[in-house]
Amino acid sequence: MTQPRRRVIRPVSPATAPASTRLPRLQAQLARQQAALVAWTTKLKRALHSFEKHQRKITAIQRQIRNLEQF
Repeated sequence: MTQPRRRVIRPVSPATAPASTRLPRLQAQLARQQAALVAWTTKLKRALHSFEKHQRKITAIQRQIRNLEQF
């Protein structure tokens, strides 16, 4: 027969650090995340512009094919 799962008993976590020590750490983390977002957004814009360029080329080629097939 199957046995019931054992219950894991974890120690109670100590009180959270005071705001005076957490605030600078959180501000530094926020600055890092904002910088990462700016870098990621830059890469995304570059990729999107490249995608749009290829899409324009494909559309132009399709238009040329359509025009040639009409004649």
